[in-house]
This record gives sequence, structure tokens and C-alpha cells, in this order.
Amino acid sequence: MQYDFQEICNKVIEAARRAGEFIAAERKVFTYGKVEMKGEQDLVSYVDKTAEGMIVEALGGIIPGAGFIAEEGTASDSQVSQSRFKWIIDPLDGTTNFVHGMPPYCVSIALAEDDKVVVGVVYEVTIGECFYAWKGSPAYLNGEQIRVSDAADMKNSLVITGLAYDTRKLIRDFIRHFEYFNLNTHGARRLGSAATDLVYVAAGRAEAFYQANLSPWDVAAGAFIVKQAGGIVTDFGGGDDWLFGRQIIATNNKLYTQFFERITSADD
Repeated sequence: MQYDFQEICNKVIEAARRAGEFIAAERKVFTYGKVEMKGEQDLVSYVDKTAEGMIVEALGGIIPGAGFIAEEGTASDSQVSQSRFKWIIDPLDGTTNFVHGMPPYCVSIALAEDDKVVVGVVYEVTIGECFYAWKGSPAYLNGEQIRVSDAADMKNSLVITGLAYDTRKLIRDFIRHFEYFNLNTHGARRLGSAATDLVYVAAGRAEAFYQANLSPWDVAAGAFIVKQAGGIVTDFGGGDDWLFGRQIIATNNKLYTQFFERITSADD
């Protein structure tokens, strides 16, 4: 069966906005006492779980039999390995930011067909920005087409990165690269939401994003939107295993080679 991915994207946008409205409303009454700990620094709350349930319910009937890869495990993953289509969901990317009342945080939803993303939606809750694309389309922000920047030199670039949980062994490389980019570009930023980081590259607000130890729900929608906006997305080996490979580089289409060489270099 053939599906209309634009029509599907419109339904995903609606689901993301509704979840985002719920998240925004809950932030007004949220207290730290409602936080649970998944790990030493990995926070979760009823807001993440309820938003995910809302999204799963909204998406469930769009493609019968589609599997779910969802951060909070609301949907059963028993169908995932057998499913041609998979929904990849992060109901609240940037939970730590949300808990502390700091932007950004977002809803991230992607649809993959045979492990290739065909629809991506990222809704940044705090400022109501919805980034989206579908297979064969440009990338959009609230109805307006977006594209990666034209910056072709590191010195004219802004770099975004992150440090995922349980990555103590990666901290030295993180510090080394972070120092370099702060000294040799317009600066480096750590915003706390990988999905938001990626769509900011897609919109030309930053030239590059890189991070290790990320999960599929962190990158699926945002990376797809970068590609549809004319950018380049790879893993740290320069290959295409960014969805499940836990390493990602995303840049505009002029800076990639310089940026890749810097990230993979052993030199300071």
C-alpha cells in the first residue's frame, strides 16, 4: 500500500502540537517533587509519559501495524522488528530543561520506512515553532520553507553540541572540541535538546551539530529535517549509520568536510 506522506505529516504535526500544548500547560504547575530518576542525570516525569501516551494514541490508526520506538516505552515494541513502518518518538526532548523551566524542549516524532525516515516533525514547545518535512519535500518552519546556511568556513560558523548521559569516558573529547570551537568559530553552544539542535541547523541558525551516545528518538526527526533542508548528516565514520549508530554529525552542505575532519582528528 502506498501512503501520502504529506497527509501523514499533517497528522503528525497535529499530534505534536497537542502534546506540546499539554507540556506547556503542565510546566505552569510543575514542581521538582514530580521528577523521577531513570539514571544519575536522566530525568523523567508524568509529563513525558502522558505526552507519549497522547502521541501513541493519535498515531496508532494512521498506519495499521506500524511499530513504535518510543523513549518512555508507552507502546509495545513487540512489532518493531517485523514492521515495515516504525514511529520513532521522543515526547519531551530536553526533559532536564523542562524540569528547570529553561528552554528549549520539544516534541520529536519521526516515521521510518525500512529504517529510512520519511516524515519528521519537531515542535519546540517554549516558542511554538514547528519544523517538519516529508519524503520528497523541502523543510518547513510554521509553513515557511527553510534551508541550511551558506557559511563555508569554520570561522563564520556557530556550532551546537551536547553531552549525553553516562558518557564520562567521552568528556575529554567533548572538552577538547568544545574549546576549539569556542576559540575558532562564532562559538559553541550546548542547548540541552538534540532534536532542537538539529532543526536549528536545518533553519540556518547554526552551521553544525555533533554528539555521541544518542538514541534514535533523539535524532530521527531532526536529522531528517536537516537533510530535507539541504544539509548533510553522517555518523562519525562518514557513513549513514546515524539513526541507530549513536553518533551524528549534521552540517550545512558547504562546511561538512572541514567539520568532519576536525571532529575525527586526534589533534587539539
